[in-house]
Order: sequence, then C-alpha cells, then structure tokens
Amino acid sequence: MPEQEFSNPFRPGAGHMPPYLAGREHEIMEFEQLLRQTTILRNLVLTGLRGVGKTVLLEKLKPIAIREQWCWVGADLSESTSVDDETIAHRLLTDLSLVTSSLVVGRQEVSGIGFVPQRTFIDTKLNYETLVALFRQTPGLVADKLKAVLEFVWLALRRQNAKGIIFSYDEAQNLSNRPKKEQYPLSLLLDVFQSIQRKDIPFMLALTGLPTLFPKLVEARTFAERMFRVVVLHRLSEPAARDAICKPIENANCPIKLYDESVELIISDSGRYPYFIQFICRDVFDTFLQKMDDGEKPSVPTDEIIRKLDADFFAGRWAKATDRQRDLLAVIATLDNCDEEFTVQEVVERSREHSPKPFSSSHVNQMLLALCNNGLIYKNRHGRYSFAVPLFGQFILRHMRDASQAD
Repeated sequence: MPEQEFSNPFRPGAGHMPPYLAGREHEIMEFEQLLRQTTILRNLVLTGLRGVGKTVLLEKLKPIAIREQWCWVGADLSESTSVDDETIAHRLLTDLSLVTSSLVVGRQEVSGIGFVPQRTFIDTKLNYETLVALFRQTPGLVADKLKAVLEFVWLALRRQNAKGIIFSYDEAQNLSNRPKKEQYPLSLLLDVFQSIQRKDIPFMLALTGLPTLFPKLVEARTFAERMFRVVVLHRLSEPAARDAICKPIENANCPIKLYDESVELIISDSGRYPYFIQFICRDVFDTFLQKMDDGEKPSVPTDEIIRKLDADFFAGRWAKATDRQRDLLAVIATLDNCDEEFTVQEVVERSREHSPKPFSSSHVNQMLLALCNNGLIYKNRHGRYSFAVPLFGQFILRHMRDASQAD
C-alpha cells in the first residue's frame, strides 16, 4: 500500500457534497441561464425524490452565483416556517441580514463632552435590528411591510455592484398555507416576489423540494406556473453513475481499484441514485481495505450492504405506516410500474389478485392521502401516484419475503 494514507472519499450523508458531482451539467447550465436574466421572469424550482442530490446541487449552485456577483441567502424550511405570515417574513429578514449587515444607510453626528467638543459619527447599518424596525414602521399588511423592506434593501445594495440576491430555500415542500387560521405564508412569499420582480428588482427564488413542491406552489397561486423554471432531478445516466463511482478513487494514492464487474454491480444495486451510490461505495471501500489487509480477494458484499441500507435508510420510513397501510404498500410493490407511476384503479385491481382483504377505490384514496402526508407517497399533477422514496418497492418486497421466511 502507498505510504500516504488515503481516506474513504465517499460521503453518504444528507446533503453532503460528494467527492465528484457527476451528471448535473445540464441542470447547472439551466441555472446559469437564469442568472443572465436582466428582469427576473423565472425563478428556480429543483425537485425530485429523496436521494437524487437536490441539496447537493443547490450547494453547487451557490459559488456559481457568487462568482457572477449575486448575493446568496437562505436556509432549510421547516413546518414551523408556515405558522403564520409574520414567521415567513422574519425568516426572510433574518436571512437577508447576513448580506446587508455591513451596508451603511445612515450616519448620525454625536457631539463630544467637555470644553473642546469632538465630533464623532455613528453609522446606521442595515443589520437585522434595522430591517425589523423598518418592517414594523411600515404601515399596511405583512406583504406591504416586506415589499417595502426589500425595495429599501435593493436601493442600498445596488450601489455595491451586486447583480441581485438569490433567496435559496431547501425542503420548501414544508411551506404551506393555513386557511383555517387565516394565515397564508406560501401565498405571501409568491405575492411578494412577483411584486418586486415586476419592479425590476433582481431578487430570485431558488426552491428545492420533493415532487409535491411545484403543485403546492401552483395551488397557492396559479401564476406560479409561469413564475418558475422547474428542473426535475432524476437518477444518473449509466456513464454519470460510473463517473460517480470511479472518479473519486482514480487518485494515485488510492489503495483500491474496482474491476468492471464490481462497478456494474454497484450501478445495478444503487439504481443509479446518487445517495445510494455514495452509501454502497463507502462500504465497498472499507470492505475492500479489510479484505486486502487479511489477504483475501476483495468482492462486493452485496447482500450485507443492501441489508444495511434497508436498516439505515428504508426502515425508519416503513415504520411510519400502519399495518393496514403496509398491506396496501405491499400490493403497490407488486406492480410492474411501482417505481414509476400508478393509479388507484391499478392498485384496486392488483389487490383483488394478491390480497386476502382487497381494497375498495374509496379506501385506497383515503390511505394514499394518509401516506402522502407521511411522505411515503406523492401525487403528481396528473392524478397519478408514485413512491416518494426511490427503490422503495424493492425494499418492501425484500421485507415481505424476509417476514414470510421467518413465519
């Protein structure tokens, strides 16, 4: 082995940047086109299943925007952001203050004390306290106050030669309206940005989330359909998946090399989903080193890694479902198109063939709604359903097979 230690390069974490970002060149070009807008007509929505690399790509876009002289602010959105209109407003002000806090918007002269007065000046900076004070002093509704603050910020910021601000929010599918409480934070966000963009203020939204995100935006405000450029992240192509596996270990100091058959096996087992590639490759790397140290011939321990993936990634999501919901999910998993899209009618018909207790259409509709709320299923704009978790159908079949063998 080389003298210099080579650490495991693969990082299967939530939003952790992989050692080599493969296969997202087209999506990056789409974002660069949005940056070239002189008037913001389109904002960005990055959407896709969990594990396709939405958060990672968003982080990749940040330095691109900064290089082009855009400011970048943002955060992860939680359900608490949707409590009321004031909450989303303060979320925006908090994030905005990170790029405005050094801007001087006023200067006050203070006289010294004593026989020889000394003139000193105190600068008023556009920090969080100033933004909140301006927000509170502006008359009108929350939307009016927020628009006024954003317009004021742009007057100060454009003197710094900034092209604009990207407001970047991950997990944006958590944002929603609350009609029962007469609170509409999602609609507020869309209304405010549409209004300031019409005034040629270059503040752009970059939202990422599950496939439910864009339908929620359109439901909140129909104009959202024309307000966003939707970029859907899919699993990687085979060449890109191969690069994601092989590029990180091409370094001369890397102690292991993968044969073509090992690479093909990883591509197959991962389904070409970026998170699964990182997960499997990390264990393969460690296992190969162990076997080499023990004098054994390295091989990919497929069964062991898949079981570990089941426990670490799928089991927690499976635990959210009730017993009857699991029965329904097991029926769905037997559909040939379970990893693509399926309809209520297809599920009903398959349940008559495979389930001792078939499901009616109304029952399937009710349960799919509950599973959508649990984040296991999502409904697209065409009335079809899909698993919200990639390769979930394969996990369910493995789980059901193991349970059957245990009985």
